[in-house]
Amino acid sequence: MADFSHMDQQGRVRMVDVGDKDKTARRAVAMSIVIMNAETFKKVAGNRMRKGNVLETARIAGIMAAKQTHLLIPMCHPIQIRHLQIDFYPDESACSFRIETSARADDRTGVEMEAMVAAAVAALTIYDMCKSHDREMVVTDVCLLEKSGGKSGHYTRSRTPQNTST
Repeated sequence: MADFSHMDQQGRVRMVDVGDKDKTARRAVAMSIVIMNAETFKKVAGNRMRKGNVLETARIAGIMAAKQTHLLIPMCHPIQIRHLQIDFYPDESACSFRIETSARADDRTGVEMEAMVAAAVAALTIYDMCKSHDREMVVTDVCLLEKSGGKSGHYTRSRTPQNTST
């Protein structure tokens, strides 16, 4: 069990002590995808949904969620996010939006979970705002694309998720 940093020798979960780690610049990039029907895609892309601007609402929701990650994921440490960016990439041929998030912090632990939570919640917000129009939407491919900083160094995803067109 010692191979898992969130478990002690008896197999009990624990929060990792990061107190002895140095603060370093950390960055993480994550993504998610929302796939919808063509009519819903056109309405979202054209900002014509009855509930308002879907993508801007999703952006705000993702930012708010990232700042609350330590309250959602039990073993995450509260960190000082210094920047969070959320971008949307429409793919008309797939009737989907790829959501890409980038989180930065100067801290003792990484921002991977914050970036992934932002991507997931932004996608779920799109679903929520469009569900009365399209209950067949799918949220998929929530994943880490890249991270840097800290003891483990730089990581870049070796393969692109299947549902992306880029």
